[in-house]
Amino acid sequence: MEWYILFSAFFMDLLLADPSLLPHPVVLMGEAIEFFEPFFRKILSGRVLAGFLFSCFLIVSTFILTYGLIRLSSYIDPVFGSIVSIVLMFYTLSGKSLYTAALKVKTALEDQGVEGGRDEVSMIVGREVKHLDETGVVRACVESVAENFVDGFLSPLFFGMVGGVPMAMAYKMINTLDSMVGYKNEKYIEFGKASARIDDIANYIPARISLLIIALSTLILSGKRGVSSFKTGMKDGRLHKSPNAGLPEAAFAGALLVKLGGPSYYHGKLVEKPYIGKGFNDPSMEHIKQAAELMLFASFVSMIISLFFTPGPALLFN
Repeated sequence: MEWYILFSAFFMDLLLADPSLLPHPVVLMGEAIEFFEPFFRKILSGRVLAGFLFSCFLIVSTFILTYGLIRLSSYIDPVFGSIVSIVLMFYTLSGKSLYTAALKVKTALEDQGVEGGRDEVSMIVGREVKHLDETGVVRACVESVAENFVDGFLSPLFFGMVGGVPMAMAYKMINTLDSMVGYKNEKYIEFGKASARIDDIANYIPARISLLIIALSTLILSGKRGVSSFKTGMKDGRLHKSPNAGLPEAAFAGALLVKLGGPSYYHGKLVEKPYIGKGFNDPSMEHIKQAAELMLFASFVSMIISLFFTPGPALLFN
């Protein structure tokens, strides 16, 4: 992918986040998931196979449609094609949106107390929030910022560099499928199994890259804490039940010197999870802002690193 597409999309994200007045591709992806799910459930009796074909169909369709749209717009006019590519890539990145959502949680806690914090954090986490105290709300927010640095920024950037905008959009469909059907409840434990596994595979490399980027970003911002970030990520990153989410969470725990993880409620059940960064203190409200700022700076560092792997600017370093 051309460097100017990546950087234009990045700066659009910083300036605009997710403009509410424009249709978002992820909304369309969600509608497609809801539309095709009953169809695939009907045509095949085996739920695991049906879920696998369902996921593959939507992921491949997203890639093909994006590729076709870019080719068509480029055929009309090359500049128009570049603009379409930039806009579509912009929609795959959500760093500024995550930053804004995290600060809303902090503001709600300060102005409305725990109830307000619960309402805001429920918008960005998958766990139940009614049992959370103030520390629990802060912890959930920081964990979401850490995990979504990968899901919402680094992975789309990675796949954009590997396979262009169509691959980045296909990843966005993978992530949307996981968030909508990748649950281990009665309805989706079989049908959503493939979506969850595909998401795990897609995020495997970016999650491991994130450990290095978060540690490097912390080193630049806070000196020795960069070492703590890397060490905690290496030591506690495998404690999470997810093969990927634990790495950025542990790196953030080491960077902020806070304890994350621990028991959480999902679908009415208390799930016992180990603590990440167990030797650190519980997070406070100020750690929300610190986490959001670290995430945004790590996003910027990721873009700078991408210079070494994109045509044009990479020649400057050869």
